[in-house]
Amino acid sequence: MHRDALLERFFNALISGDRPGARQIVDEVLDANCPADKVISRLFWPTIEHIQNLYRADQLSNLAHHYSTRLLRNLADQMQMRLEQKPSRNRKVLLTCGPDEAEELTGQLAADMLEADGYTVFFVGGGVANDEIVSAVGEMQADVLLVFGAAASTVPYTRLLIDNLHDIGVCPNLQIAVGGGVFNRAEGLAEEIGADIWARDPEELIQVMNEQRGRRMTSDQRTVGRKRKIKEGVAA
Repeated sequence: MHRDALLERFFNALISGDRPGARQIVDEVLDANCPADKVISRLFWPTIEHIQNLYRADQLSNLAHHYSTRLLRNLADQMQMRLEQKPSRNRKVLLTCGPDEAEELTGQLAADMLEADGYTVFFVGGGVANDEIVSAVGEMQADVLLVFGAAASTVPYTRLLIDNLHDIGVCPNLQIAVGGGVFNRAEGLAEEIGADIWARDPEELIQVMNEQRGRRMTSDQRTVGRKRKIKEGVAA
C-alpha cells in the first residue's frame, strides 16, 4: 500500500467522523501484516500530528478536530490490546501531558508503546497540579518523569516542576524526559528547561530511553530556574 495515499484516506475518514471507514483502513493495514506498534507509529502518530498542525493554523474546523481526535482515541484503545508485550525493564515512568484531548491522545500513544516495551507506566494525563506530581514521583520512586505532548501554555509549569524536583531532591536519580507537542515545534526548548532526554515521537522515545537511560543534565547545563535564582541572589 502506498503510504501517502493511505495516510490521506485515513485523515479524511477521521475528520469527517467516518467511524466504519477509519476502522476499515486500520483493518487493511493489519491484514497486510503490519504489527500494532507500527500502526501506531506510522499511521496514528503522523495523522494526529498533521491534524494538530492544521488546527493550530486555523485550517481545520473545531468539528473536524473533535471528530478526528475522539475517533482516533477509540482506535488507539483497540490497538493497545494488539501490542506485543516485552519483558519487564524494571523501570517506572510517570507520564503527564497537556490538558487538551489531542495532547492526552499523544500521551496515551506514548504510554501504550512504553508499556508494551516493558516499562511500568503511570499515565496521569494533563491538568494535575505540580505538587501532586512531585508527591507521586516520590511515593512511587519513579525512574523517569515523562512530559509528552505538552502545550505551549503548560511550559512555564513544566519549568517550575523540573525546578522543584531538583530543589527538593525527590528521587535524585530521576531521569526527566520530554517530547511531542510544543517540544517538537520549539528547537532547544527541551534543553532549556533542563530535560535529560527528548524525542519527537513515541518510536524515537523508546529508542532514546533504552539507549540513554543513564543520561542526566548536569547542574551547570540546566537553565531552568537559573534566572529566578540569580534575581533572588541580587535581591538578597
